[in-house]
Amino acid sequence: MLDRAHDQAGPAPAGKAELRPVAFRGAGFSPKAGRHAGWIALLLAIGLWQAAGSAGIVNPLFLPTPVATLRAIWQLAVSGALWQHLSYSVMRIVTGWILGTVAGIIVGFGIGLSSLARSVGITFISALFPIPKIALLPLLILWLGIGEEPKIATIALGVFFSTAISVYSGVDAVPRNLIRMAQSFNVPFHAIVRRVIWPGALPSILAGFRITASIALLLVVSAEMIGAEYGIGAFVLQAGNLMQTDQLLAGVVVLSLFGLAVGRLINWAETRLLHWR
Repeated sequence: MLDRAHDQAGPAPAGKAELRPVAFRGAGFSPKAGRHAGWIALLLAIGLWQAAGSAGIVNPLFLPTPVATLRAIWQLAVSGALWQHLSYSVMRIVTGWILGTVAGIIVGFGIGLSSLARSVGITFISALFPIPKIALLPLLILWLGIGEEPKIATIALGVFFSTAISVYSGVDAVPRNLIRMAQSFNVPFHAIVRRVIWPGALPSILAGFRITASIALLLVVSAEMIGAEYGIGAFVLQAGNLMQTDQLLAGVVVLSLFGLAVGRLINWAETRLLHWR
C-alpha cells in the first residue's frame, strides 16, 4: 500500500530539491609557506640546544652552546679575521659562479636548440658530470699554478655542468605548441628564443641557480681546506685542528647565513622575473 502511494505521488518538484553546498577543491596544489613557522621552529631548536648545553647534558668541548658560538663570531668580527676570511670566500664564489653560469647558459641553450650540439654536448656532460670536481683541484693546480685560479676553476666547473643541465631541461620543457604557433606567424628565430623559449625555461633556470649556489658554497669550502691560507674553509679546518670548536661552529654559522642570504636573493629574483605565473 505504501509503495503504491509513493508511486502515485511521483518525484519531488525540482524547485523543492534540497541544495547542498560543495566545498571548493581547486587549491590542492598551491602550497604556501608560512611567514613565521620556520623561524619559530629554528628558535625552538636553538633554545633546546642552549638548554642542553647549560644543563651539562652536552659537553661544550664537542658542541658549544649558541651563546658561545655567537661570542666567537663577535670576537672574530671585532678582530677583523672574519671579514678577511669571508672576503676571500665571497670573491671565489662570485667569480666562479658567474663564469660557470654564463658558460652553462650558453651551452645549455645550444644543446636545447641545436641537434648537433645536443648529440655532442649531452655525451660530454654525461661523461664528465659524475666526476667529483674537487678531485680535479690537484690537476688544476698543476695547470694553473698555486693561486686563486685553480679554486675559481673548480667552482666554475661544478656550477657549469649543473647550469647546463637545468637550462637544456628547461628549454625541452617549453610547450612545443607555443613554438609552432610563433613559427606559423613567421616570427624570427631570435624573437622566438627571447619571447617564448627564455620565459618558458626561466623557472627551471632559476631552480638550477639554487642548486649551483649550494654547489659553489660546498666547493669553495673544500678547495680552501685543501690549498688556501685565507677563506672560511681554511679557517674552519684550522679551528678543527686546534680543537677550537666554538670558532669552528662560528665558521659553520657564517656559511649557513651566507647560504640563507643567497636563497633570499634568488627568491627576490623569482618574484621579479616570474611575476606572470
